[in-house]
Amino acid sequence: MTMYETPDAAAELVDFWNDILVPKFMKYRHILVGGLTHHSAAILPSLPLAEGDRVLDVGCGFGDTAIHFAKRVAPTGSVVGIDCCEAFLEIARGDAAACGVTNAEFVMGDAQFEPFDPVYDFCFSRFGTMFFENPVAGMRNMRQALKPGGQFTMIVWRRIEDNPWLALPKEIVLRYLPPPGEDARTCGPGPFSMANQDMVTGMLKSAGLTDIHFERVDAPIMVGRSPDDAMGFQLALGPAGEVFREAGDEAERRREEIEQALSEELSRFATDEGIVLPSSSWKVSARHPQ
Repeated sequence: MTMYETPDAAAELVDFWNDILVPKFMKYRHILVGGLTHHSAAILPSLPLAEGDRVLDVGCGFGDTAIHFAKRVAPTGSVVGIDCCEAFLEIARGDAAACGVTNAEFVMGDAQFEPFDPVYDFCFSRFGTMFFENPVAGMRNMRQALKPGGQFTMIVWRRIEDNPWLALPKEIVLRYLPPPGEDARTCGPGPFSMANQDMVTGMLKSAGLTDIHFERVDAPIMVGRSPDDAMGFQLALGPAGEVFREAGDEAERRREEIEQALSEELSRFATDEGIVLPSSSWKVSARHPQ
């Protein structure tokens, strides 16, 4: 595959990921990977993979899904994981080597602009397409990466109202701080940008995909090992984190009372596993037409 520079608008979003979000993702990797255990168990086993398949994992992050796919398509199949954050990919390569996976390759790039060759049987993205600046372009590229008849699946969050693990912390933080302004720096359209079925169906059709199907997936998510861990995670990432980050000095001035209120509220969801709240996503499936 050939890499090349992205347009300025997309490059700015990539810079935001690398400069602002990557350190926070690294700190809370135990939640972003381990916390999704139940969610992954509800989706990954049902994906249409077979031994010998070639798989493209877009926005692969720390590589846990790509490594899972590599094991399933081995020994003759292979996986390419692509992400815009090299720090994530370094961890993915290390984890793959540690568990003896040799049929997974991890490359840095932006799926919105990458000229993929049409060699893949299955293209997947978990919580990645929601942040595309141009989602139709990104999904068109993903479709073009597929062989005719190849399968496409993406996982996206449903509405924030259907996801208490993100909605509740944001609600609490907004009791103390103003909402972000229109000029707030962001990582793209946002986690709920693909919650609307009709809109997403239109995007997929525009990208040239057919046989579109939505399946609702409800699963618990572990958002922290303790109330304080969960509180720190919410103030670092997600909607509550965006409110806190954009409030600047006012957020720091009120940090102590915000942290206390958030920790107390999250402690109500303590289990033997940690702090666990409900989540809801769409498993969106489609196909490259013959």
